[in-house]
Amino acid sequence: MTESPTREALKWTNDEMMTVAAARELTSGTVCFVGIGLPSTAANLARASHAPDVVLIYESGCIGAKPDRLPPSIGDGILSRTADAVVSVPEIFAYWLQAGRVDVGFLGAAQVDRFGNINTTVVGEYGSPQVRLPGAGGAPEIATSCSRVIITLRHSPRAMVEKLDFVTSVGHGDGGDFRARLGLPGRGPQAMITDLGVLRCEPESREFVLSSVHPGVEIPDVIEATGWALRVADDVSVTAPPTDGELHALRSFVGA
Repeated sequence: MTESPTREALKWTNDEMMTVAAARELTSGTVCFVGIGLPSTAANLARASHAPDVVLIYESGCIGAKPDRLPPSIGDGILSRTADAVVSVPEIFAYWLQAGRVDVGFLGAAQVDRFGNINTTVVGEYGSPQVRLPGAGGAPEIATSCSRVIITLRHSPRAMVEKLDFVTSVGHGDGGDFRARLGLPGRGPQAMITDLGVLRCEPESREFVLSSVHPGVEIPDVIEATGWALRVADDVSVTAPPTDGELHALRSFVGA
């Protein structure tokens, strides 16, 4: 692993590094189904920087949305006002998503496990939860049908867990050929982008393996913040730091 600067020397926040790393997963022309929150921030940063022709689709039926500020919900009017087209929710799911016309799904998570299964429903027992979360929305369909899925979340033992309290959206189940056995069309989650590093899906086991740490982060930091016995790639790289252009675009967008 190459040497990285100390955290004290960094000119960006952990969340900014995470958002930039997630945005880099998108290229121009990619059709991306976007979730609200961190996924929306990353997708819109990609559009505002290196991938101007990325096509952002929101669950509310907005296709090609180009907001100049972050929408707090899929029902925010800025999405429909800036979209190339607005269609019905059934059309978004039936014609676009379930028909295989979406390249990338960006999802957040309250909990995720080593195989990319997601919980956004409850923490604790379902009947008497400690925390009741927003729920599924369109995430199960996104996780099922997109060509690939990228998960963004802040890294902690409470979020990166050995066993989910509830499976809201299926990733790779118990690993291996789980998706193939169920006949799921998409490839499922392929990357987890956190505020500490990047985990990639191992092709055979489908387990997520640490492949990159962000500048100022050490491998033991990531292991300690993971609730399962995290596997580490043989050659862990250091994520390229944000460029001035990426930071300017991100900060301008967030502050819009």
